[in-house]
Amino acid sequence: MYNRKLVFYAACLGMLVFGIVMISLGTINTFLTAKFNLNELTVGTLASLLPFGILIGSLVFGPVVDRYGYKYLLIVCSTFIGLALILIASTKTFGLIQAAFFLIGFGGGAINGGTNALVADISTENKGANLSLLGVFYGVGALGMPSAIGLLSNLFSYERIIFGIGVFVIVLVAGFCSMKFPEPKQAQGFPLRQGLSLLKNPVLVLIGFILFFESGIEGVTNNWTTTYLQQHLAVSAKDALLALPLLVLGLTLARLVLGGVLKKLSAYIVLIGCLLSALLGVIILMIAGSYTLAVTGLVLLGIGFAAGFPVILGYVGQLFESLSGTAFSIVLVIALLGNTLLNSLVGLIAHSFGIQHYLSILLGSIIAMLILLSIVLPKISKKIKI
Repeated sequence: MYNRKLVFYAACLGMLVFGIVMISLGTINTFLTAKFNLNELTVGTLASLLPFGILIGSLVFGPVVDRYGYKYLLIVCSTFIGLALILIASTKTFGLIQAAFFLIGFGGGAINGGTNALVADISTENKGANLSLLGVFYGVGALGMPSAIGLLSNLFSYERIIFGIGVFVIVLVAGFCSMKFPEPKQAQGFPLRQGLSLLKNPVLVLIGFILFFESGIEGVTNNWTTTYLQQHLAVSAKDALLALPLLVLGLTLARLVLGGVLKKLSAYIVLIGCLLSALLGVIILMIAGSYTLAVTGLVLLGIGFAAGFPVILGYVGQLFESLSGTAFSIVLVIALLGNTLLNSLVGLIAHSFGIQHYLSILLGSIIAMLILLSIVLPKISKKIKI
């Protein structure tokens, strides 16, 4: 029998690793550019390999955990990430760097989906609250890696710091090996027909498209805000970069608070409240004439992002308990496609009409989420408590 608290802590550590994954390229690309004399084109290949790996990992983790359980997924994928970081720190071959970034993305995508599905499975109640607390550790990892490099770079080389982070991830693997996890749900074989039927489930698809826009606006905000601040508000590069950690901090602190709030208030009320916070954040950014006001808008955006994934994935875990891993795979892949497509759309719009119009994409996406929620919530309220 597994220990529920220990398994939750293990999932949190796995999510921390995913936070490291999502920030890895932006944190170490300066080091890699200098080491390998890279240009924008070659850095771009790394930027594409990481999300491609995340997409593949998100696609395959669901059937794997439904058939084989969570333990092996965490062990194998954390090992991939740890060894890939060690490889980045030690190799002198750029081709191996590219392979390492794919492995980091693949492992991270699988761990992200797997840890969310794991916490949903072990939470008999308050799924949204527990998933929100899980999301706090994403922020810890995302903030921790650049902080570690910034603090230690005066004492150690980039190679040693990245190598040390890789060793830290491998140490976590040893802990995963010693633990007991929930048994696989489909230990006798994966029911392929039942799994494929989920693709035809209209409620699951609609939920996936809510996360399509949620993931999209998170990615757009992370990727384009610094450009907006520099080009539209004439903010210095240093100040623009300082604004992003404040957004992540707002997201992380909000999820920490939501861990308690979701135990007292209905999840849908919290979700709509957060979306309204995001809407207000976008409006403030649209009218902001100063750096301070723009940062206020970004913090409100971070708070607005806090409830989306925890609440929606909590609904998925309740609706599709017997195949939760596969259901999570489907909605997370749709979410990642939203991230990719909306970022590409912003690139085209910014090139043709100006970077300020990226805020229109954020505004339209939030409105689309509110419309989709108005359609989905009445349907799922007939089956579960929302």
